Amino acid sequence: MTLEVRRVGPESAAQVLEVVRAAFEARPPLDPPAAALTETEETIAAKLAGHGGLLACLDGEPVGALVLDPIGSTTYLRRFGVHPAAQGHGVAAELIEAAAEAAEGSEDLTVVAREELPATIRFWERQGFREIRRDSPNVELRRPLRTHAFQVRDADAMRALGRSLAGQLAQGDLVVLSGELGAGKTTFTQGLGAGLGVRGDVTSPTFVIARVHPSLIGGPDLVHVDAYRLGGLEELDDLDLDTSLDDAVTVVEWGEGLAEGLSESRLEVAIVRGDAPHDGLDPRRVEITPVGPRWHALSFRALG
Repeated sequence: MTLEVRRVGPESAAQVLEVVRAAFEARPPLDPPAAALTETEETIAAKLAGHGGLLACLDGEPVGALVLDPIGSTTYLRRFGVHPAAQGHGVAAELIEAAAEAAEGSEDLTVVAREELPATIRFWERQGFREIRRDSPNVELRRPLRTHAFQVRDADAMRALGRSLAGQLAQGDLVVLSGELGAGKTTFTQGLGAGLGVRGDVTSPTFVIARVHPSLIGGPDLVHVDAYRLGGLEELDDLDLDTSLDDAVTVVEWGEGLAEGLSESRLEVAIVRGDAPHDGLDPRRVEITPVGPRWHALSFRALG
């Protein structure tokens, strides 16, 4: 099967409407009903006349659609729908990635979901969106545009992703890891350490707060920090480390909300548990968000 996503305007209103109707009619009845069910070809054409939309076609047949609606610094994805017969073919994920590319000038993407549809909200969360506002019955979720997500099947794949990222790291870089207990933060760091070619087994720094792994190949050392037990990251100065953070790659677990003061540029890596374990796998979603000027040249295509 061939999936193609293309930018469209008012001329494609009939195709977009067909997908939107099929998608929203397949959802459970809501009170009040979804506004999408009142759309006509004329109203969809008027929406597309503003900033256009996206149409996904599977083997030439329209199966997914959305309307782009930039407001301020964000772009709303309106009338997002996938034809029920095409679900399970990655159409929704392709639409979201295409929307990220189409939303030039915006800082993030925003969607509005209904709180009566928790499965829909979970879908958006798995795609990197986070709830920012709730005005019953609507839930607004947002995803930073520079965030890129990777589906990781198991621990080996997590280490492989860390190893791949290590190829783009240099001395002075800061990586901030977040995720619930057991999500895979240390496993990810093991891959980083292998990619950096450092000495020693990378294990959780919980009992030592910070551990230094010297480079074996003349590259930067790896400083592995557990911020959970620090009153603040300024306490790193009191740990008498064997290397300067300016000369090392610093990885901070549990550092979300604390590490901003260390560097204006950092990689924020959030590890989220995926669907329930099955077939012996316990999948994860790894969301990488570059912050600051250091990462303008970061290549997501080189990862994974």
